[in-house]
Amino acid sequence: VQLQASGGGLVQPGGSLRLSCAVSGSIYNFYMSWYRQAPGKEREWVARIYGGGTTDYAESVKGRFTISRDRAKNTVYLQMNSLKPEDTAVYYCRADRGMMTSWGQGTLVTVSS
Repeated sequence: VQLQASGGGLVQPGGSLRLSCAVSGSIYNFYMSWYRQAPGKEREWVARIYGGGTTDYAESVKGRFTISRDRAKNTVYLQMNSLKPEDTAVYYCRADRGMMTSWGQGTLVTVSS
């Protein structure tokens, strides 16, 4: 499958953004994740939604970010609220099913006043 992330941009601290990840095929039976990579840092996992709908979050975003999906649109979302400057990063979506992993190209989120 191919993934296309979008929705990044510049936002002030405390603001919100919603990222989208459009998948070229069905996301049924995939688990979908968002990762991010800040300048000069390793890529880190942010959130995941499993095939059954269970979600999981990194401690740094828990309570502020929400991952969701629309299977009819083959799209996964990341709603980001109460954004902080330390959330600044390139955000990537990832699809996993069995041994198969696919990455999107990334979308830049900048949190700054």
